[in-house]
Amino acid sequence: MDLGSNLRARARVCLQQQEDEEMLVPHQELTEGPQPMEVLSAETVSASENQQVEDPPTLKYRWTIENFSRLNTKKLYSDIFHVVGYKWRVLIFPKGNNVDHLSLYLDVADSATLPYGWSRYAQFSLAVVNQIHGKYTIRKDTQHQFNGRESDWGFTSFMSLSELYDPSRGYLVNDTFVIEAEVTVRKVVDYWSYDSKKETGYVGLKNQGATCYMNSLLQTLYHIPYFRKAVYHMPTTENDMPSGSIPLALQSLFYKLQYSDNSVATKELTKSFGWDTYDSFMQHDVQELNRVLCEKLEDKMKGTVVEGTIQHLFEGHHMNYIECINVDYKSTRKESFYDLQLDVKGCRDVYASFDKYVEVERLEGDNKYQAENHGLQDAKKGVLFIDFPPVLQLQLKRFEYDFMRDTMVKINDRYEFPLQLDLDKDNGKYLSPDADRRVRNLYTLHSVLVHSGGVHGGHYYAFIRPTLSHLWFKFDDEKVTKEDAKKALEEQYGGEEELPQTNPGLNNTTFKFTKYSNAYMLVYIRESDKEKIMCDVDEKDIAEHLRIRLKKEQEEKEHKKKEKAEAHLYTIIKVARNEDLMEQIGKEIFFDLVDHDKVRAFRIQKQLPFNHFKEEVFKEFGIPVQFQRFWLWAKRQNHTYRPNRPLTPQEETQSVGQLREVSNKTHNAELKLFLEVEIGPDLHFLPPPLKTKEEILLFFKLYDPEKEDLKFVGRLFVKSLGKPTEVFSKLIEMAEFPPNEEIDLYEEIKFEPTVMCEHIDKRISFKSSQLEDGDIICYQKSLTSTNRNQFRYPDVPSFLEYVRNRQVVFFRALEKPKEEDFSLELSKLFTYDDVVERVARQLGVDDPSKIRLSSHNCYSQQPKPQPIKYRGVDHLVDMLVHYNQTSDILYYEILDIPLPELQGLKTLKVAFHHAIKEEVVIHIIRLPKNSTVADVINDLKTKVELSRPDAEVRLLEVFYHKIYKIFPPGEKIENINDQYWTLRAEEIPEEEKSLGLHDRLIHVYHFTRDSNQNQMQVQNFGEPFFLVIKEGETLTDIKIRIQKKLQVPDDEFSKWKFAFISLGRPEYLQDSDIVSNRFQRRDIYGAWEQYLGLEHSDTAPKKAYTTNQNRHTFEKPVKIYN
Repeated sequence: MDLGSNLRARARVCLQQQEDEEMLVPHQELTEGPQPMEVLSAETVSASENQQVEDPPTLKYRWTIENFSRLNTKKLYSDIFHVVGYKWRVLIFPKGNNVDHLSLYLDVADSATLPYGWSRYAQFSLAVVNQIHGKYTIRKDTQHQFNGRESDWGFTSFMSLSELYDPSRGYLVNDTFVIEAEVTVRKVVDYWSYDSKKETGYVGLKNQGATCYMNSLLQTLYHIPYFRKAVYHMPTTENDMPSGSIPLALQSLFYKLQYSDNSVATKELTKSFGWDTYDSFMQHDVQELNRVLCEKLEDKMKGTVVEGTIQHLFEGHHMNYIECINVDYKSTRKESFYDLQLDVKGCRDVYASFDKYVEVERLEGDNKYQAENHGLQDAKKGVLFIDFPPVLQLQLKRFEYDFMRDTMVKINDRYEFPLQLDLDKDNGKYLSPDADRRVRNLYTLHSVLVHSGGVHGGHYYAFIRPTLSHLWFKFDDEKVTKEDAKKALEEQYGGEEELPQTNPGLNNTTFKFTKYSNAYMLVYIRESDKEKIMCDVDEKDIAEHLRIRLKKEQEEKEHKKKEKAEAHLYTIIKVARNEDLMEQIGKEIFFDLVDHDKVRAFRIQKQLPFNHFKEEVFKEFGIPVQFQRFWLWAKRQNHTYRPNRPLTPQEETQSVGQLREVSNKTHNAELKLFLEVEIGPDLHFLPPPLKTKEEILLFFKLYDPEKEDLKFVGRLFVKSLGKPTEVFSKLIEMAEFPPNEEIDLYEEIKFEPTVMCEHIDKRISFKSSQLEDGDIICYQKSLTSTNRNQFRYPDVPSFLEYVRNRQVVFFRALEKPKEEDFSLELSKLFTYDDVVERVARQLGVDDPSKIRLSSHNCYSQQPKPQPIKYRGVDHLVDMLVHYNQTSDILYYEILDIPLPELQGLKTLKVAFHHAIKEEVVIHIIRLPKNSTVADVINDLKTKVELSRPDAEVRLLEVFYHKIYKIFPPGEKIENINDQYWTLRAEEIPEEEKSLGLHDRLIHVYHFTRDSNQNQMQVQNFGEPFFLVIKEGETLTDIKIRIQKKLQVPDDEFSKWKFAFISLGRPEYLQDSDIVSNRFQRRDIYGAWEQYLGLEHSDTAPKKAYTTNQNRHTFEKPVKIYN
């Protein structure tokens, strides 16, 4: 296969041979604005035959979707593509998978036909290509073990729909959408069988979900021995719990990293931070976590033997100065730092960043310095370093805020860093006059923290030299590998790389790729402090109680491991007794007789005779062997467990293993028994009574409707042909009722999927009622029709129904979705009306129909975007289910009008722009759904102040500073979407009402250009508007009218430039140009494609919020709570 010519012909699919895991993105086709319409559909090229055997097979797949906004389907699959024989496809939810974001996944295409137990491991990235600027392509990467239960994996909230559907952002061009997937398949056996400790001497850290950023930092800190020693010497006690003590949790983690043979979990540490599961699935910033963690440790070290360690290791000082040029005045301020943020953009290496850091700024002209006693003066301003710390942490500014696009971007430029860093170079040009020149600031590189991916997500790992020798190791979550210096240094510089050509002899097109894996943080150690920092750390540095605790943990772990290995030699016998039934029924359980996981369990060798096991029971419970009778439990067809029959004398002579096989058809290692013991009136043990075939063993529960209490009261042998009335006196005695009390009996039959509890006829025999050994009878006092009404659950069936379906629900106000407000005990069978009535009563709302509820998304831990419609679900259980999970959280709103009325209305948020005053007022318009735009305008007129009573008003659709539509007055409002688009109302100017034959109504937009990007790219801002232009009118004439309309001062307006813009490309106009000549075409796709552009700087203050914000967005800073 000629891969080079194939790339030239299609420029659609790229496959590269990779020696590492860097993500590569082709630049070639992402230049100079939107791509031509003839973009090919998804195709793949595989060159695995060119792959080295040891390299994991990797394939890059590109999927182009045309007419994207017109897709009418909830989800869409790509064509199937192959990576080493495995079939894959991309799965997309164009309108989001129940979220306000695009949802994107990688799917195993043939999962339905693969054999049972299949699995495959893949590292992959998914990208939404920016067709205007490759720089803004959104790329996220992850890894997953695909299997029958999890055959697709990816990102539910990949990117916001508002960003995707904004044509100016470049993700949707000519209604064409482009997705890239890059898949690396790895052998599962290699991944799981690799032993980091055996191969490298070090172990990794387990990833809790999105904690690779934390793992890379913890490994770096651990491998600074002086830091580790200080952590070990922080005072902790044996009474501390790691989950509640940061020092102990960190000590425990470091100890396990030092002495464990397997990867170490970080859950105890994150619990000590006060993090919940949601925090662990939020990817944060390494630098932010580093600062917060060091601040916490610094605080915890105060008043201890290690106080000041953090400052001693990481704290340096610099001097900010302002020095006047013409007078003798200088102002200085000393500041400390724990890390330094170095610019990457515009700097080729670390030294260039330091040069920029100490660069002198001139304060002159309008920017003169106000010097004390000297007035305004020309001055120079800068920073110089007083001292550097022994451990120098350099944070590389790979992420920057792009003010032009109002978004964060990742800087993937090439940026070099040396193995040895000399900060005394050029006669100490970085040092202040106060610096101690005797200290030699020569540093050696200790670790490189890497970020692989884009601004919206990615993966962190670290290259570390634990002993500062020539040996480098890569710490990537659980896996630690040996690496060469080139991998840790040159290959983490970033920048671009050329795709190797498969046929060098041909004149192939060269493809360059941005390397998305690059250094993000560097740690250097000063040569003169190296011996002290890289000290020995051994067991004597670890507190004795910590050693004992962790060794005990290790022993327990080994014991469990041994038990697991020897499990085939043993049987677990679980013995339930009367005492267990008394203790559990009515408290922990209500159905069946016992929770077998909470009874005494014996681990017995399989070959041991059962009679010998009875000796063990005697030792445990003090019940002599001759008074023990054991019953086997049986699982019935209705999934209940009941004692089925007693063991025979012959069976008791068998081995434990043989008995287990007889009793257990599921072949697990457990034998479940019920121990029957008879106790006489004098509380002495009695021999078990002779059981005949005519007798059955029944278990009895007593229900009290007044207390709503169910409890176990005992068991009885009854004659199968006898009637319940024959044992009434015994049952009344067991219940401690008066002798003549009337009672009702019910049989508890099953509780899954629904409760089945039937009344027992006292007049017929137990056998006629189909009662047998192990059955459960619940009984209670008989109630009259009068006193039944006194109780919520007057009889056993209604009580068991309640218990089966009761549900505690935690309610939160929708505007405060993280704060629990109140909880209610409800029934899963409650109707919609029952639930809102209880919520309204709790909130003191008279009209329950004014309560609106929203369900909980179990994956995002946020409210679902769409609230529950009035009577839109049948029961409470339907409100709580989210896919295959059940939540216990609901969100509420208190409406100002009843929900049925609100649902019959369309609510629109309209921004009214006053014709004369410089003000914009947002109005909420509610009208019946069959209303028209004219109805909206008439309603709005009653709410706003018009420039004159007869003024005409129109409604516009505005999106990202462009006008997309003037709504016809007759258009129905039901389908108008104001979630992503802004609805603007304004008075129609008089000049637009009487357009001449050759007059044109054109769009006029404000724009600016990003000097750091492609010069053709424009960024719109501000309020767009319409303008009437006359035939033959010059730009000079139009400028006068625009200046008057916008009321821009002369000095500012003189700096403005004017351009005819078509499809995002500006063509600048001269004052003498006839503007109407440019606006001749009628066949344009949309009016926003051609407009008059006003180029000037955006001086409006940045808003603290986004107008069309997603309904629920939570961005949490790193916080350590304890």
